[in-house]
Amino acid sequence: MLTVQDYERIRRAYYIEKQSMRAISQALGHSYWTVRKALDAPEPKRYTLQQAKAAPVLGPYKARIEQLLVESARQPRKQRYTSKKIYQRLVQEGYAGAESTVRYYVSQQRKAVKRPAIYLPLEFDPGLDAQVDWGDATVKMAGETVVVQLFVMRLCYSRRTFVMAFPTQRQEAFLLGHVQAFAHFGGVPQRISYDNLKTAVHRILQGHNREEQTTFVRFRSHYLFESRFCTPGQGHEKGGVESGVGYSRRNFLVPMPEVADYTELNQLLVDACLADDQRVVERSAGSIAARWQSEQPHLRPLPAVPFRCCISREVTLNGYGQVHFETNRYSVPAQCARKQLTLRAYPFWVEILAEQEVIASHPRCYDRHQDILDPLHYLPLVAQRPGAFEHARPLRQWRATWPPIYETLLTALRRQTPSESQAIRSFIEILQWHEHYDATMLQRAVEQALAEGLSSPSGVRFCLNRLLDPTPTVAPLDLSAHPVLAQIGQQPLSLAQYDQLLRGGTQ
Repeated sequence: MLTVQDYERIRRAYYIEKQSMRAISQALGHSYWTVRKALDAPEPKRYTLQQAKAAPVLGPYKARIEQLLVESARQPRKQRYTSKKIYQRLVQEGYAGAESTVRYYVSQQRKAVKRPAIYLPLEFDPGLDAQVDWGDATVKMAGETVVVQLFVMRLCYSRRTFVMAFPTQRQEAFLLGHVQAFAHFGGVPQRISYDNLKTAVHRILQGHNREEQTTFVRFRSHYLFESRFCTPGQGHEKGGVESGVGYSRRNFLVPMPEVADYTELNQLLVDACLADDQRVVERSAGSIAARWQSEQPHLRPLPAVPFRCCISREVTLNGYGQVHFETNRYSVPAQCARKQLTLRAYPFWVEILAEQEVIASHPRCYDRHQDILDPLHYLPLVAQRPGAFEHARPLRQWRATWPPIYETLLTALRRQTPSESQAIRSFIEILQWHEHYDATMLQRAVEQALAEGLSSPSGVRFCLNRLLDPTPTVAPLDLSAHPVLAQIGQQPLSLAQYDQLLRGGTQ
C-alpha cells in the first residue's frame, strides 16, 4: 500500500522532473498502474469500510445491547450502564466474545443516537419578553468570604439586564428581585420565562402547564404579566439570561469586590448594570441603552403600590420578650408585650407588628438558633430592676460597642448620686433618648454636658436641646450715629442714696 511519501515521490518525479511513468515504475519498484493511480490523486484515499464486518459471536446479542441502552437512558444520569457493565451482563447470559467487540458496538450505537443540537435564532418584539434566572458568586463581605445569590432579569429585545444580590433564593427574595428589576426598567414586560423554580411552581403538569404557587399568582396579578416555564432540563429555552448570569459574574464581580454589606454590594451591581447599558451587543443595531429607550414605552406601567415581598406569620411572645421565627428569636419592646403579634420577614429585615403597627424592626438573620436583641427594647425593664444592669445581656452586648464617653457619664452619675439604683435609672433615662434622637447628636450632647459639669439627665437634655436648636447670637447695637442714646443703660449709680433710705431720712 502506498504511503503519503510514496505519492509525493511519484508525483514530484512525473510533474517536476518530467520522468515517464515507465521510468518511475522501474526506479521506485511500483507497477505501472500503481504509478498511474498516484498521479490521478494528490494523496492516498483513506480506507473506508464498504460493508459491515461480520460479527458471528456478537450478532445474536446486538438486540440485547440495544435493549440495555434503551433501559439505561431511563435511569438517573449517574446510574446508567457503562460498556463494561453491558459486557458483564452479556457474559452472564452466555456471550463468549471479546470485551473490545462489545465496547466498539456500544460506542457506535451511542454515536448514532447522539446528534448535535441545533437551535433557532430568535427575535423579540419590544416590551414583550423577559427572562429570569438565578446564579451565585463569591464576594468579600465585612471581611469574610461569602457566597451570594444573584437574581438576574434580562429584557429580550434591548438586552438590558438587572442584577441584585441576596443571601437566599427564597420566595421573598425572588419577588423582591422582580420589584426592583421592574423599577430599574421603568415598567413590566408582558411575559417572563423561568425555570421550574419551587418559588413559582408547585407542580409540573403536561407540556408547559404548571400549577403555580399561590403567592406567585398573586404577584403576577398585581403586576399583570404572563409567566412561561421552560421544559425541564431545557435551559436553552431561556439561553439569553443563562448567558447573562455568567456575563454579570465575570464582568461585574471580577476582581472579587470587598463590601461592608448587601446594600453596598447591590449599589455596586446597579452601577455596573448602568455602565453596561453603553455596550453594543453583537448582531444588534445600537447600544443597549438606545434599544431600551425604544422598548421602555412598550412596557406595562408600574402599579401605584409595590407588592409586599414578605412572608407573614402569627407569632407568640416568650418570657424574654422575644418572638420565634424559623430557628431564631427577635426582641420586642417591653412596653408592647402582647401574646399575639404578626411577623413579616423580608429578604433583608424582619418587622414585628401589633394591630398593623410596626413595633420592632431587625436585620434578618440567616444563621440558626440566634438571639437578635435590640437593647432599647429592654431599657424599661432595667429601669425597673436597676440591680440587673451589669448582667442584662442586651446591655452587655451594647456596652461592648458604645462610645467610651458613656462609661465616663455613668461614672459621673455614680459619683454625684448617693444611690446606685438612682444613678442607673438616670443613666437609663439618657440611653432611652436613642429612640428619638440621632446617636451622634446624643453623643455630642453627653460630651458637652460632661465638659460643663452637667452630668444629670436635665443637664444632658439642656445640651441636646442647644445642639438641636442653637440660640442665635444677638449682635450689639451700633449707636454711633445717635449720640443722645449712647449712654442709655450706662448711668453711674450713687450708693449714698441707698444709705439715706436705710436711715429713713431725706437729703
